[in-house]
Amino acid sequence: MADGFTSAIILRMIDIDNKTSLTINTSFIQSIADTLTDKEIELIITTNNEIQQINKEYRNIDKPTDVLSFPYKDMPMTPLGSIVISQDFVVTKAQELGHSQENEFTLLFIHGLLHLLGYDHEIDSGQMREEEERLIYEFKLPKSLIVRTQG
Repeated sequence: MADGFTSAIILRMIDIDNKTSLTINTSFIQSIADTLTDKEIELIITTNNEIQQINKEYRNIDKPTDVLSFPYKDMPMTPLGSIVISQDFVVTKAQELGHSQENEFTLLFIHGLLHLLGYDHEIDSGQMREEEERLIYEFKLPKSLIVRTQG
């Protein structure tokens, strides 16, 4: 939260560390995750400042971004990986596109989750875009970044 308080919520398969005041629909993102994996996911919601530091440290890109994904080595009993989402991007993009912060957050969560599952829109032949479109339709969401920019 804004006062520096960090809340942690542990669901069956998503370990959420929300370092912001952004409210998320945990049951909705859990239902999406349940359709794709039975592995645990770490989800961190943070600010542009912190995501910029993470982006610089792990990707050598010194700027904030909307979502980062860090897949873990696939071994029995290990989590699928970590997703880091910037609250600042969620708020700005939701206002810009005229949809809810919840929808924007969910789109970024899906995008990050697909990266954890091995999808990569930068090198694939449209498989990630197709899977995002399927999930957007199934969960009645607005178009995501990858769908907006590719089609």
